[in-house]
Amino acid sequence: MSSGIAGGSAHLHAAAPPRVRKATFRDRFIANGAVGSIAIFFILVCLLFSLTTGAFLSAPNLLNIVRQSAPLLIVAASMTFVITTGGIDLSVGSVLALVCALSAALLQWGLPWPLTILAMLALGALIGALQGFFIAYEGIPAFIVTLAGLSVIRGVALLITGGYSIPIEPDSMFVTLGRGWFLGVPIPAWIALAVLLAAYLAFNGTRFGRYVTGIGANKEAVRRAGVDVRRTLLSVYMLSSTAAALAGVVLAGRLGSGSSNSGQGFELDVIAAVVLGGTSLFGGRGTMVGTVLGALTVAVIANGLILAHMSPFLTPIITGCIILVAIWLNFRLFRGASRGR
Repeated sequence: MSSGIAGGSAHLHAAAPPRVRKATFRDRFIANGAVGSIAIFFILVCLLFSLTTGAFLSAPNLLNIVRQSAPLLIVAASMTFVITTGGIDLSVGSVLALVCALSAALLQWGLPWPLTILAMLALGALIGALQGFFIAYEGIPAFIVTLAGLSVIRGVALLITGGYSIPIEPDSMFVTLGRGWFLGVPIPAWIALAVLLAAYLAFNGTRFGRYVTGIGANKEAVRRAGVDVRRTLLSVYMLSSTAAALAGVVLAGRLGSGSSNSGQGFELDVIAAVVLGGTSLFGGRGTMVGTVLGALTVAVIANGLILAHMSPFLTPIITGCIILVAIWLNFRLFRGASRGR
């Protein structure tokens, strides 16, 4: 009788489900600390410039920040996908410059503005597909491929313009995309908002977003699960270059001209925004909310330095320092977390 009770007790112990470890504060910090830290940093930067400059919090200046940061927000949204896979795209600034110059040239040649925009988006997708092919199917590191793209694409833009700016007719509807207003908000801000919403939904609510995160975390495991990893990577780089093309269209409309010198150092601002927002450079972890905060932080710093009458040459120095600190914190936070697990 007693042996039966003991056997039943052992069976009950064996069948009991394993205890689930309750999430600690450290776990929650690792999961959300990057977004929380950039949010705090963003608020502190805004407070600093609001106290040191009189015009920072004025409505015209805030709308100006939103309008000027639209290209950065658009490309940073797509770069989040790229970096989450463990890759990088250094060519986005050159794609922006090429589209900026070529769209102005096409408009001068008489191509209707809607066809010009579609042609530029198609060009961006084609460039992304070409780079993505070498990365995904030929196995060449993304850094090398997109570094070559940075040089080649910028060279093509210089060849088209001869180093000069190509003007766009100020009464063209194309210019409205960069200078127009809707409901009291700049149209570039509406375009950036639409792109960010689409990117957020794709990243957090679709299979594609899960595949992107999975590839960055464990590429081989995702491949063994039956996912076409190479096609997903190709799509990610197409998305990145298409977003850069859209940003180039918006920038050309805002400037009212196309220049091959546009977007100098733009890729550094984009990478800084994404990494500051908490996306891991090692792949497998990304956040679209953090990317938005990171992009706005970069834009606010650039704007605040101008309002504070500081040398414009300080902007790239500070941006570079931000990238270095962000990469260091990224390494400490995410690599330290993986060792802790």
